[in-house]
Amino acid sequence: MPEQQKTVEEQLRQRERELAMLKEITQLIGGEQNPDNVFSQVSETARTLLNAETASIALLSADHSHYVYRAAAGKHAEELVDAELPVSVGLAGWVLRNQRPWWRGSLDLLDNDDCERREKATCSTILVPLVGKQRFLGGITCTNRLDGNEFDQDDLDLLLMFAGHVSIAIENAMAFEELRTARNTAEAYRVRLEKLNGKLIQANNELQFLAVHDALTGLPNRALIVDRIEQGILNMGRHGRQLSLIMIDLDNFKELNDTLGHGAGDELLILLGQRFVALLDNGYTVGRLGGDEFAVVLPDAGLDQALEVAETLLEALHQPMEVDGQVVALDASMGISIFPDHGQKPSDLMKCSDVAMYVAKGNRDPVSVYNSQNNPYNQAHLELTRDLRTAIKRREISLNFQPKIDLRRGTLVGAEALARWTHPVHGEVPPAQFVPILEQTGLIAEFTLQVLDMAACYCKQCERAGYEISVAVNLSVHNLRDESLPDQVEDILAEYELESRRLTLEITESAMMDDFMHSIEVLGELSDMGIELSIDDFGTGYSSLGYLKRMPVQQLKIDRSFVNDMITDRDDAVIVRSTIDLAHNLGLVTVAEGVETEEVLAVLGEMGCDQAQGFLISRALPQEEFSLFLKNCEWIVESADAA
Repeated sequence: MPEQQKTVEEQLRQRERELAMLKEITQLIGGEQNPDNVFSQVSETARTLLNAETASIALLSADHSHYVYRAAAGKHAEELVDAELPVSVGLAGWVLRNQRPWWRGSLDLLDNDDCERREKATCSTILVPLVGKQRFLGGITCTNRLDGNEFDQDDLDLLLMFAGHVSIAIENAMAFEELRTARNTAEAYRVRLEKLNGKLIQANNELQFLAVHDALTGLPNRALIVDRIEQGILNMGRHGRQLSLIMIDLDNFKELNDTLGHGAGDELLILLGQRFVALLDNGYTVGRLGGDEFAVVLPDAGLDQALEVAETLLEALHQPMEVDGQVVALDASMGISIFPDHGQKPSDLMKCSDVAMYVAKGNRDPVSVYNSQNNPYNQAHLELTRDLRTAIKRREISLNFQPKIDLRRGTLVGAEALARWTHPVHGEVPPAQFVPILEQTGLIAEFTLQVLDMAACYCKQCERAGYEISVAVNLSVHNLRDESLPDQVEDILAEYELESRRLTLEITESAMMDDFMHSIEVLGELSDMGIELSIDDFGTGYSSLGYLKRMPVQQLKIDRSFVNDMITDRDDAVIVRSTIDLAHNLGLVTVAEGVETEEVLAVLGEMGCDQAQGFLISRALPQEEFSLFLKNCEWIVESADAA
């Protein structure tokens, strides 16, 4: 009896120690929030309580399809942790499927076949489920007692009691882990959302900026320029003040682009925009309308201030800029319109500035102020256009002829045909007024063919009268765009049985450069026909040797602006001499325009100039007067027979 009592007392003390350990571990685990620490402590405590070789914790997946060993203690612990198995596999799988404990003493829970198989396969193992308040969690497994005995009912009761104590702590730890994961996910999402929102704001800002700014230069674009004009009109109109608009079109920029490359052309536009902005008052707006067109809005500025700003812009253009190792100086044509004088709306002012700009370009002036007489949309202009169309249809355009002489031989060798139009009401209309209308309306092609026809007809008349002369006709940029021009010229020559060498076609540099490759193609066809080609007003456009040597031309005409003052202006004299030398080195004939004095004529002869024309020789004469001039002039006119 004492021995039995001693055994009972020992068992009681053992249970008290176990209960104390359970209480201690429960308190310890209950205050722990780190899931890894909780699982580690639970597995180690379970192994200690049951004196097991190995203890592990398996957690069931949310969809109950598999389980994962979340923690283990003892032998082979490292191999078990993070192992994942289907719920249909293993003793742990059986416990998780059935949510009931397993131990060797409960084989009666299995059917005979399953019992025999598991009895043979299993070692000394005990498994109990972990059940939380909210859900089934998984199970605790202990394997092989260290004292070699089998797990018994007391071990099962102890492990069940332990599982009941720690299930809540495990559930809380898992909930905390899920909460932390959710918080981390939410924080990561918030951070990502903030980044995306920041990018969206940046993209919206960029889109808003690009909507009203030029992508290349960063300057205000047409939309923002219109808005600034509109705001300026509202403010200036309220206080009875003026606003000015300057539109700027770069001269020969296309040729620069073709010569330097489009990358260098873009860089040039950027540098020019920066230069304009740096020079002008902060209250002014500099913008790029597109291509090589800029605009400047000048609030509270009248004509005088606008002209001063235009002069400042021209000086900026003339200052050389270095691009890709090339030093470039630009020029431009500018048009000015004023509010309220020239319009009450942005569209009115822009249209007027545009008209003025093209007048400046046509007259080769740097700046032009809007004049309603030049507006293609006013009534007088429309009436003039209508009358010009009628004049062409009725062949009321006439030609005057200005003679050209050969300075080396002292002979009259040809004449330039100059179109004249006498309006039935307004009288003589100057070419500077009606030629722009021809180009704007598309009448220039029909007009040029009519001039060519009349010039060829008269040249043939001179030949029949015994005079060996050629006749020169000016072509515009629109004529060079017409691929049918060579065939039309050939038809005219054939109609009058006129040799092609009797016809000279004069083309300005700017017209030729408008579409250089196409111009080369058209002019090449004309040159192959034997027609002499001449570059008119040489030196006033973009004179590039690279282009000049590729042009199928035989003649250079030196612009009158250099010839007129060459006696008193040393720079002009140098330009004329250099042009003559350049032309001769390229095998070209030179013709000086605007010769008005004997002194100029003599100096040109000394310089080796080939031909000359101007008031000294004769003004442009109507056909009848020119015929008399041929008979009576002091210059020798070669006869067709002698030729």
